[in-house]
Amino acid sequence: MTTRRACRLLPPARYFLLLLLILVSVFYPHFPPQANAAPASKKLKPSDPYALIFGTVWGPDNRAAYGVKVIIHSASGKKPKWELFSDHAGEFAQRVPAGKNDYIVTADLKGVKTQDGHPVHLQEDVPVHVEYDERVDIGLHLAQ
Repeated sequence: MTTRRACRLLPPARYFLLLLLILVSVFYPHFPPQANAAPASKKLKPSDPYALIFGTVWGPDNRAAYGVKVIIHSASGKKPKWELFSDHAGEFAQRVPAGKNDYIVTADLKGVKTQDGHPVHLQEDVPVHVEYDERVDIGLHLAQ
């Protein structure tokens, strides 16, 4: 049988949780990091220097083409590094790391047709050479 006095001596659960939170916050910095933690990502930070590839996708009628998938990859690699879409003005822009590098810009035209229903193709892939932190303007021209 417990008495009222015995119940008052037991700390309430909230005091226990507060004590636990204080202990964890004090000792947490002393735990070593996990060995299987993911490596730091290679994405550009806002403070890093960058070059800008800016382009416009032109349709067969020499008007800006909206919603075309643009693929940018390094000239030495085959895997697409960046995939983006042209906006309503047919424009796209992608930040790339500053420094000497070559890129290939192409378009994925699966399912893209003219208003007449004719399929379109890209006239040629566009090579881009970046030297420093600069802006490079290009144009992708589609044909029937």
